[in-house]
Amino acid sequence: MQTLEVEISNEYIALNDLLKITGVVDSGGAGKALVASGIVSVNGEQELRKTNKIRPGMVVHVADEVEIRVVAAAE
Repeated sequence: MQTLEVEISNEYIALNDLLKITGVVDSGGAGKALVASGIVSVNGEQELRKTNKIRPGMVVHVADEVEIRVVAAAE
C-alpha cells in the first residue's frame, strides 16, 4: 500500500480535491466518480460524500492501494 502525507494550511480540504492534489486521480470530476464508486473510506468508514471536509488528523484510504494522511502545515 502506498502511503502519502499531505499538509494543508486551511481548516479543511474537500475529499475530491484531496484525491486530485495527491495524484490519485487526474481531475476533480474523476475524484467525484471515485468516491461515488464506494471504494474510498475516511477514518475507516466508507465515504460517499464527494466534498466531505477532510481535516488534519484524518486518514483517507482508496481501496487497499493508497493511504493519505492529512496533517496541518507548520506555520
